[in-house]
Amino acid sequence: HPLVTTGALGLVLGHPFDTVKVRLQTQTTYRGIVDCMVKIYRHESLLGFFKGMSFPIASTAVVNSVLFGVYSNTLLVLTATSHQERRAQPPSYTHIFLAGCTGGFLQAYCLAPFDLIKVRLQNQTEPRAQPGSPPPRYQGPVHCAASIFREEGPRGLFRGAWALTLRDTPTVGIYFITYEGLCRQYTPEGQNPSSATVLVAGGFAGIASWVAATPLDVIKSRMQMDGLRRRVYQGMLDCMVSSVRQEGLGVFFRGVTINSARAFPVNAVTFLSYEYLLRWWG
Repeated sequence: HPLVTTGALGLVLGHPFDTVKVRLQTQTTYRGIVDCMVKIYRHESLLGFFKGMSFPIASTAVVNSVLFGVYSNTLLVLTATSHQERRAQPPSYTHIFLAGCTGGFLQAYCLAPFDLIKVRLQNQTEPRAQPGSPPPRYQGPVHCAASIFREEGPRGLFRGAWALTLRDTPTVGIYFITYEGLCRQYTPEGQNPSSATVLVAGGFAGIASWVAATPLDVIKSRMQMDGLRRRVYQGMLDCMVSSVRQEGLGVFFRGVTINSARAFPVNAVTFLSYEYLLRWWG
């Protein structure tokens, strides 16, 4: 299944960047991207960059299928035109945005517990277990899920889910609008976009959606880490106010550079496989 394969490949390539992004958003011990990378490598070896990767890889098939499946089917309902007819009768940007928002909303719902576990594991700064050293709090994704369930209850697994939903719902709409807009701009009317156009449009769609998503991505990551030792925030709004008060407005754009760098190649490949899938099925 191309979407699953490219989704998994994109995850492996993008995960080290994601780990650095999560650390920058939730910890104040790093001076910047390079400092964070150097410290992870020095204390945790190369493997430190791949913490928490197994769950996203296990869930990528579900998440990508939900997102693109819901998007395509919502567009079908809204426009009553199949993918093959869509080149001749392009859907309106309003329909594209609504279909993207629907996909983003449902994706966030499926993703919430997986994302929480990924962020908790990525934030473990312990090096590889040495004989005699205390073990890290979470031994792996399953142990992490079980610990959260035991210590924080079933609701604990959905910590940060509201911020995740608010992050993904509009930004996935922006994602698909950017992609479709760029494809239309550089494709002769009635034709399918070339592979080069799909790659560039997909890459820029990834950047546009991540720039829009970063402020809520920071809040989501902080909410997910809240409750690990003691509750710091009363809720999402309190998290926003406290973060700005302590670190200034710049806090909302922590990790935006590395998010954008990761987003281009990962989303370029994702959209290329999506287009091939649609043509293959069509």
